[in-house]
Amino acid sequence: MSDAPYLTSPRRRGPRNGVRAVAAVAVVLAIAAGGSYAAGLGPFARGEDGPDPAAMEQARAFLADWSAGRLPDAAGRTTRPGPAEEVLQSFTAGLDIEKPKLTAAKGAKEAEDGTLGVPFTARMPISGLGTWTYESELPLREQDGAWKVDWRLSLVHPRLSDTEKFRLERAETTPPKVTDREGTSLNGARYPSLAPLLGRLAGDSGGGGPRGSVELVDRASGESVRTEASFGKKPDPATADRPVRTTLDATWQSAAEQALEKADGKNAALVALRVDNGEVLAFANSPSSGFNRAASGTYAPGSTWKIVTSSALLLKGAVAPDDVVDCPKYLTVGKEFHNVETSEHPGATFRKDFMESCNTAFISLRGKLDEGELGEVARTYFGVGQEWHVGIPTYDGSVPVPKDETEKAASMIGQGRIQANPLIMASVTATAVSGEFHQPSVTTGTSGKTDGTRTEPLPGKVVGQLRGMMRDTVTDGTARVLADLPGEVGAKTGTAEVSDDQDNNGWLVAHRGNVAVAVVVEEGVTGGGSAGPVVHSLLSAVPEDPS
Repeated sequence: MSDAPYLTSPRRRGPRNGVRAVAAVAVVLAIAAGGSYAAGLGPFARGEDGPDPAAMEQARAFLADWSAGRLPDAAGRTTRPGPAEEVLQSFTAGLDIEKPKLTAAKGAKEAEDGTLGVPFTARMPISGLGTWTYESELPLREQDGAWKVDWRLSLVHPRLSDTEKFRLERAETTPPKVTDREGTSLNGARYPSLAPLLGRLAGDSGGGGPRGSVELVDRASGESVRTEASFGKKPDPATADRPVRTTLDATWQSAAEQALEKADGKNAALVALRVDNGEVLAFANSPSSGFNRAASGTYAPGSTWKIVTSSALLLKGAVAPDDVVDCPKYLTVGKEFHNVETSEHPGATFRKDFMESCNTAFISLRGKLDEGELGEVARTYFGVGQEWHVGIPTYDGSVPVPKDETEKAASMIGQGRIQANPLIMASVTATAVSGEFHQPSVTTGTSGKTDGTRTEPLPGKVVGQLRGMMRDTVTDGTARVLADLPGEVGAKTGTAEVSDDQDNNGWLVAHRGNVAVAVVVEEGVTGGGSAGPVVHSLLSAVPEDPS
């Protein structure tokens, strides 16, 4: 990377009176054009508390273009577009920077050279290592009646110059072995869904993950002048050869991988975890490479969320399982809601509504809950929306307060802006049937720790009611696909709308013995028809209870 200084021509002396005349004309023209520099006011006009809004707008636009990767546009906002684009491109590509985030800060001030300095924070995510964060400053200058970023290398980073540049160095690392709970080796070849996670599991648990640094180096010699940022932990020699043990179970993981073949090539995800302590037995994704839908996906949970809605209603005695709550085909609340296949169950009990997943019945009970009550129950009893520390990156759910009555109706059936994933819904299921939230964990170091999550136990009466309704859903409701499995299986199906031009996502959550399972199949149409066979395959291939 390089940047040549500006080229300037020597000034010729003219008659002194000519200089005065030109200066006077310049002042008049500057004032007439609204300029401030020639008038001696700089970027801060007299009586103003802050910098010229047009200057700040240009600074923010430059940072926004740089952040978004619109480098030609960013360069075009500078006094030297050609060199600017070249440097911005080489800086980003050379350091493997992905999606930088650049934010203007307060405290703009006028410099001695007449420019306006706008401080900003740069957060530079370096692929596979971490985020390099530093502070810098944008100089802005008026040019041809408009504000421009006064291009110089130091605005990219204060230490970037004609004599020094940055170099990314990655350390050669051999990640430690990762095993299941019994010491069985786990590898990406045999368990494809784990391949994207093994490096993270090893890194978080044993310091054996990716390591590297950003070095400031001399352009001429290539020698390092200083280390600007370091990433990763150096492995402890005493534990370097020690395998990293997880909560996973090789038998369950293998069965989960095979079970997703029942998703017929659709995008899908599965989580199985222990009810008594939240330890994850299996993560599986289809496709197995890339994004971990099981733990980081953001989906409307559909009718599986009726477990939480039912809990909120039962907790305050707003309804009982055998109360009559009619289930019509349609119900209008700002828009028309209907049941799957526009089914209806006149005179149905609340238990029947749960078993048949009646949307209209649940929506008709929305007045029984306060505006933010569903989210409060989700957070207080199920830990949804709190910060989880599982051992791998996760999305921990969101239950916003409804904006209006229509959104409140949608939230009763797991739609609207409610967001979850199979990890969250497996945990919700485990909490519902045990009465106690256990933060899910996949590494032994996090097992049993709450790390700031605060929940309350569900009353035993509510737990008994939920277990009964989930069991009835298997024997006589929408989860009859699981009815032939051994053991006492309880479940809840879900169908979640995505958009007008996409088929619905299919969901199913279930529990048997000490295990809770959740599956989502994108565009699976119905929960029982798409996610049901996946859960059936899993539970058919494993013991009734894990060891």
